[in-house]
Amino acid sequence: MHSSDINKLKQYIEKIENLEVERVEIQEQISDIYKQAKSDGFDPRIMKRVIRLKKMKTEDRETEDVLLDTYMLALGLLPPRDAE
Repeated sequence: MHSSDINKLKQYIEKIENLEVERVEIQEQISDIYKQAKSDGFDPRIMKRVIRLKKMKTEDRETEDVLLDTYMLALGLLPPRDAE
């Protein structure tokens, strides 16, 4: 390997290592926010679900809702719908 390639490799490795450290720091900050929200009476588990749903396309979210209702009905976790 040429010295210029070795230097490039070192730079990539250093960038990745720095980003890994930043990712850990950001995850700790997110965790702190969830703890604050929980102390204010919010449910972090539901907040995480809302964030996941917000990232989804409306069409995908609607499809997921229909499937969830279908499965829950099949398992008796929702009251049967009235036949109309």
